Amino acid sequence: MAARFIVEADGGSRGNPGPAGYGAVVRDGDTGQIVAEAAEFIGHATNNVAEYRGLIAGLAAARALDPDASVDVRMDSKLVVEQMSGRWKIKHPDMQPLAAEARTLHPRGRVTYTWIPRERNKDADRLANEAMDAGRDGRQWEPKAARKPVVADEPPLETPAPKAGWAAPADLGTPTTFVLLRHGETPLTPEKRFSGSGGTDPELSEKGRWQAERAAEALAARGSIQAVVASPMLRTRQTAETVAARLGLEVRYEDGLREVDFGDWEGLTFAEVRERYPDDLTAWLGSAKAKPTGSTESFATLTHRVGVARDKVLARYTGRTVLVVSHVSPIKTLVRLALGAPPDSMYRMELSAASVCAVQYYADGNASLRLLNDTSHLR
Repeated sequence: MAARFIVEADGGSRGNPGPAGYGAVVRDGDTGQIVAEAAEFIGHATNNVAEYRGLIAGLAAARALDPDASVDVRMDSKLVVEQMSGRWKIKHPDMQPLAAEARTLHPRGRVTYTWIPRERNKDADRLANEAMDAGRDGRQWEPKAARKPVVADEPPLETPAPKAGWAAPADLGTPTTFVLLRHGETPLTPEKRFSGSGGTDPELSEKGRWQAERAAEALAARGSIQAVVASPMLRTRQTAETVAARLGLEVRYEDGLREVDFGDWEGLTFAEVRERYPDDLTAWLGSAKAKPTGSTESFATLTHRVGVARDKVLARYTGRTVLVVSHVSPIKTLVRLALGAPPDSMYRMELSAASVCAVQYYADGNASLRLLNDTSHLR
């Protein structure tokens, strides 16, 4: 007999929008005992986005325990409960892909949604606040049972280095290929203004939409893309949806692929930042652990976030070719990690709007850069 679970989920944003996180617990439906919990700091987001992310995490945790289980979702967000129950329309573009992702995790007939008052959702609320506290301190949230003393205020700068040399077995199977597509231009791109996850989230310009169409044509002609994963920001959503429509594929959104938060530098040029925040800029250029003025993210925290997202996509699409639509900093991070290059190598790469890179990942942990900053489809 399939299991029965209760998922309690919540999310919060300190500023709305602001630094945000989610929490979720999975309970045994018969005993009420907590059998799984999840939480994550998700950077700059709204309460509603964080609540949906908590729902997705809770459903994913329940699915991992038993994909055939029946699930009763209980949340204190009236919006999420009513929208997922089908009684309210989902009009906001930020909510639509999140709701769609949540629906893929369990068949509609085996999930129910119930609103509960906040005082009955304390465990999920506690986890969401723990995640936001961890993000504030530059840490990743960990379950209490797994926690160790914190000895630094940043996560590890590097993910484990790939094995080097040619001693791997001759047959490693089909590699997983990431085709990395930077989004098309926005109004900020030609002016070379900082545009991260903490700014206005601009849409594609007319030229950017043209670039997305050209990329779609080229990738369709290539004929090997089997899945599309993208950052949930507007410019990447628009680019990914243009390509996915041409390929006849759905887009899966991965928050770990969003651009870094540039804080008070958002919308400014490099020269303007140098004039207004010279000391902070010098520190940022000199250390991967330094953060832009007013930001919660360094390139060190970005590296950790992107590494986690990479591993999730690799696990889901092993041996397949995946189009990953993202931004300058995450794509450069994936490239440098594949090469085993130091953090400052990111300042030595050029990634044009709508450019394509490609990295292959092998079963022994090795990675191979196959393409960098290809813009031939735009000529």
